[in-house]
Amino acid sequence: MELARLKYYYRIKKDKEGKTMNLGNSLFHARKKCGLSQEEVAEKLGVSRQTISKWETDETIPDIRQSKKMASIYNVSLDELIDFDLDIKEIQDTIDKTSEETEEKINWTNAWGKKYPILLKYQNVVNISNYACRISKMLDEIEQEYQLSELDAMLVLKDILYNVWKNRKNETKR
Repeated sequence: MELARLKYYYRIKKDKEGKTMNLGNSLFHARKKCGLSQEEVAEKLGVSRQTISKWETDETIPDIRQSKKMASIYNVSLDELIDFDLDIKEIQDTIDKTSEETEEKINWTNAWGKKYPILLKYQNVVNISNYACRISKMLDEIEQEYQLSELDAMLVLKDILYNVWKNRKNETKR
């Protein structure tokens, strides 16, 4: 599928009431839901604040790689962010073809979900994206405050969460 076709579909999205909604509105609402400023998103994407503004006002359209990064920043799927009726496989194929990085794709949620079924269910819980946004902010703070890589910051945050859980468990035993 061509990038031009993706750009066309960006513009014909519908909201819940069936009214035509543009990609800009979707980007704006996703950013606001995460409590991020245009400057913060611009910094994460390596673009200017004005570029974010132009995307949110439909003056220009982000390319598929930038859209994929924004979906990650906003903790939503690319499909939710652009919300158009194309085969998800077509979208994924397009993303894979344009991706500059080749990374190993292991779905850890599914891998661990056999042992811990909650991992397969929690994503459907209401407001889970709010927690994801807050955790994303904590991850950014740890990265910046301690000058850590994203991976190291994630490991530190995971360890902090584990220790909080372990301490609660020990207090319950007393």
